[in-house]
Amino acid sequence: MYHIFQIYRKSFKALGLKKKILIAVVFGCLVIILSFSNNFNNQILDVTTNDIKEPERPVDKLIGGLLTADFDESSCLSRYQKHFLYRKPSPYKPSEYLVSRLRSYEKLHKRCGPDTKAYKEATEKLSRDEYYASESNGECRYIVWVAGYGLGNRLLTLASVFLYALLTERIILVDNRKDVSDLLCEPFPGTSWLLPLDFPMLNYTYAWGYNKEYPRCYGTMEENHSINSTSIPPHLYMHNLHDSRDSDKLFICQKDQSLINKVPWLIVQANVYFVPSLWFNPTFQTELVKLFPQKDTVFHHLARYLFHPTNQVWDMVTKYYDAHLSKADERLGIQIRVFGKPSGHFKHVMDQVVSCTQREKLLPEFATQEELKVNISKTPKLKAVLVASLYPEYSGNLTNMFSKRPSSTGEIVEVYQPSGERVQQTDKKVHDQKALAEMYLLSLTDNIVTSARSTFGYVSYSLGGLKPWLLYQPTNFTTPNPPCVRSKSMEPCYLTPPSHGCEADSGKNSGKILPFVRHCEDIMYGGLKLYDEF
Repeated sequence: MYHIFQIYRKSFKALGLKKKILIAVVFGCLVIILSFSNNFNNQILDVTTNDIKEPERPVDKLIGGLLTADFDESSCLSRYQKHFLYRKPSPYKPSEYLVSRLRSYEKLHKRCGPDTKAYKEATEKLSRDEYYASESNGECRYIVWVAGYGLGNRLLTLASVFLYALLTERIILVDNRKDVSDLLCEPFPGTSWLLPLDFPMLNYTYAWGYNKEYPRCYGTMEENHSINSTSIPPHLYMHNLHDSRDSDKLFICQKDQSLINKVPWLIVQANVYFVPSLWFNPTFQTELVKLFPQKDTVFHHLARYLFHPTNQVWDMVTKYYDAHLSKADERLGIQIRVFGKPSGHFKHVMDQVVSCTQREKLLPEFATQEELKVNISKTPKLKAVLVASLYPEYSGNLTNMFSKRPSSTGEIVEVYQPSGERVQQTDKKVHDQKALAEMYLLSLTDNIVTSARSTFGYVSYSLGGLKPWLLYQPTNFTTPNPPCVRSKSMEPCYLTPPSHGCEADSGKNSGKILPFVRHCEDIMYGGLKLYDEF
């Protein structure tokens, strides 16, 4: 190379001036062309590199296998959309064992559900009201959920009854005389969970009514010692409402299950989340630990599996979210339920909400003059506050507060409330659809504050996998001090649990039997909740 260069240098010196200038110009042009070509190639390479980047992690539409892919997406848009378009991926993954059990259950429901030969045979036997000498034949045993009370209660009890069905290998059928099919899509592929309207016991209930006096109410039969293990009734009624006795609530115990397991049909009416008590049964507990290694994820997983808003409800959710919440840097949900009569908007509740949210740094305090000067140079963040309440005054007051005075952090606070109907109108289709939409909107927030003892709030935060700030229930129309507490669990509270556990635990406080089943933070006395932190 050196020798070639020397020869070239000598040849160049021998040329005349004009030729030297011409070569120099040509050489310069070549340098510019090569330089441009190099830059162009680099740009092409950059584009190509960008195009061939490793694909982003695929969207987990089935949330770890919790959902099955055996549905047409368009028939129920929320089933797959809500887990990746509008919500951050949940850090709580379903266990492989839960996924496996759900797939097995779906097959069982398809074999035994409505319009199957097994269902028709089972309902024919039920119509004859014949007692059995031993347990019923066949693999198909049923549990019927009877609708009642508000929407929050219904969703909590539906999840509770389904889990019991999963543990006992029964088929859950849902009373559809209310508005279940207007709110939720079918959760099981290739079959239905809706109880046919010609079910024989539906007409029978109008004569008797389901209550503690019902002739085959299990709790009453237990107290009257009228249960005969050699003569199995075709059905039993399980009463698990706020007025239930321990004899009603402890149907989950092993000694009770030995008979109940043999009964072909169970009819359940409930308005409480009785899941925590299932752990008192050692057999159930062994299975539950495998299903839910993280104990405070029970409702979170079951709700994401079971509850998929219909397209009409989902349209309400997505339109409101896109219009008001999507552009925010942070979203705060506040759910306010006022108990007692007369109910309405109260100043002490408003003071409690403000005290809690500002004390816990969920909402900013108001700026001093010094803070105003500091925040001028900052790019303000947008915080969207979603208020769910029957009363519009709460969101109105928050709006006035933050529109008139700048915040100490420089944040812009915008407050929204989808509805404020003042009166709860359970069983009215549009009202219930709005309520479900607001539960889902609350579940899409980053942080959430809810009222004590509110099943509406319980569903919202647990569905979203959020550990809430719980507003203590006010007494004597005064603001509690402290105003709220941060929960260590995202599980709903069993508001009226049994006073004690099963068998050997009789007489012992039900909140002190298991380290992970303890009293709820928002209930002064009683109430049970699952905790993962001991």
